[in-house]
Amino acid sequence: MTPPPTRRRRRTDGDSTAPRLALPRRGTVHRSQMITTYGVGSLIAVDNESFVVSGIDDAHQSWTLDEAPIIHEHRLAHALGVRHFRLPPASGDSSKDGVRVRRFPLWHSCPSCQSLQHVRGFNPPPGKNVCTDCDDEPLVPSRFVMACEDGHLDDFPYWKWLHRKNREEGATGRCGGRMRMRFSGQSASLRSVLVSCTCGVPEVSMEGAFRRSALSDLGVRCEGRRPWLKDAPAEFCTQTPRTLQRGSSSVWQPVLKSALSIPPWSDGLAAKLTKHWDNLRAYSSRAELEIYLKGAFPSDPSASVDAVMKLLAAEQEEDPAQGTESDTAPASRYQALRRQEYERLCAGNAPRDMGREEQFVCEPPVSDAAALAAFGLARPMLVKRLREVRALKAFTRIADPEASVEGHEAPLSMTPTDWLPAMEVHGEGVFVRLDEKHLDSWADSDAVAERVEQMRAYHDRVLRERAGDPAEAPTSPATPRMVLLHTLSHILINEWSLEAGYSAASLRERLYADATMAGSLIYTATSDSAGSLGGLVAQGEPRRLVDTLGSALRRSQWCSADPLCMETETGGANGINRAACHACVLLPETSCEHGNGLLDRALLVGTPDNPDLGFFAHTLVL
Repeated sequence: MTPPPTRRRRRTDGDSTAPRLALPRRGTVHRSQMITTYGVGSLIAVDNESFVVSGIDDAHQSWTLDEAPIIHEHRLAHALGVRHFRLPPASGDSSKDGVRVRRFPLWHSCPSCQSLQHVRGFNPPPGKNVCTDCDDEPLVPSRFVMACEDGHLDDFPYWKWLHRKNREEGATGRCGGRMRMRFSGQSASLRSVLVSCTCGVPEVSMEGAFRRSALSDLGVRCEGRRPWLKDAPAEFCTQTPRTLQRGSSSVWQPVLKSALSIPPWSDGLAAKLTKHWDNLRAYSSRAELEIYLKGAFPSDPSASVDAVMKLLAAEQEEDPAQGTESDTAPASRYQALRRQEYERLCAGNAPRDMGREEQFVCEPPVSDAAALAAFGLARPMLVKRLREVRALKAFTRIADPEASVEGHEAPLSMTPTDWLPAMEVHGEGVFVRLDEKHLDSWADSDAVAERVEQMRAYHDRVLRERAGDPAEAPTSPATPRMVLLHTLSHILINEWSLEAGYSAASLRERLYADATMAGSLIYTATSDSAGSLGGLVAQGEPRRLVDTLGSALRRSQWCSADPLCMETETGGANGINRAACHACVLLPETSCEHGNGLLDRALLVGTPDNPDLGFFAHTLVL
């Protein structure tokens, strides 16, 4: 997606909406896109120009609080080791400064004279990107960039690509010629992209530039450059660089972490106490807290002693080492965060005796849920109101965030910050939980264990390949209950997108799957009120859920790609899927927590050779 073209505004004295600094404005994007699509380190195309979004080192100075307010989510902030989050500033007509960007890639070509060189070589006027030798012909940024799995980014080495095997042994320095790029027009392939030089070396095409070893065969190594960080020194890097298309999704993929606001943190009181936490933790008696709160909140009854003590107790329970240096790994803290959400979703939070600021309303359906027992499902929960905070923790290049490890995550700043960019979204959902006894009995089957073990082995291999040290590679989360819940969530999202009035891309899954959890929250979460219209919650009523699940399972029995889809042993990216393809199970990438990986509809409905393999196979017998 390309952002809208540049909107130029006339600045007048006394105009409160005018930028505080005289910086050129280069297009607009939505705030949510600054987290999911055009975050720090990503490439963004505006008209005939290309930029990389700058880091957040100086953002606390350029992001004003009125345009980039603070977002509070105590549990997620604790899990990620920060104090709070910031909403990226808007970039519309009423905004002031917006988000900083830097020009990248720096190599450009002129479509008129076909010159290919660094942008400074064209000697463009300030603020313009044109070829001065061709009557201000707009330049075209390089279509190709170079990146590695550690997140480094650099210009494609055109000179080395063109002059390979055309230099005398031991020769150093440049040839002194001028390179040109032209398009033969004979096809749409890379063979039609031709690069030449006035020094006389034979003209070469870009064919083969995307091979995994194309750059390493030329002796090109990663220089460790980070153009999104101002004045960042080059890092030592041992990764093999790869050629990528500038607009490819592999150039930038966000590492997002999210949390639901659940009691006791969901009534807005924790946000009011943000500036007072350090003082509140220092008091040990109720009398001391009462005196402090009377002085800090003289006319706010919500900041009662009981409510504050409840928050302090919850914080202590979440992290007994609060106030000291905890050795708890971030992954463990994030898993504990999920477990807290699971317990609250199971227990519910009825709307009675709540204030209007309560952000989490969850209760069981009124009608009898006995019919769901035949499907092996426990009583569902209707989440009528929820708030989710999604934070941009880091980003990856080339490697899928779900298959990557923390060592390959590129940071958003040169030095650690006590905040991260984030967005808050509101919506509704349905929490579906499997019956533990039925689930354990099914998972103990040798056929089920063998099928999932093959998926886990492939995933473990991918994780070891991504890790710098295979011994430090995380283990695959693939288990029978995880793959089953994941695939069940996908078929329900596909079915509800037809019945609830939402597109599949506007529904999301949130899995709770380990030895103690077996549930899935399917919810809408948008940055406006469109996600809270009640259409999805209505689908969680037991009678409707029975009909929806039956219809979804019948659809899953057959795929237009069968028998290949059902019989494949390795499918999807990196071969970590079994019976799953775009014609039956896969979803838009924004809806899936695991990048459309670890899916197998055979675990739902069985296979023609082994119908009992499916968890729901007994419900499909006519």
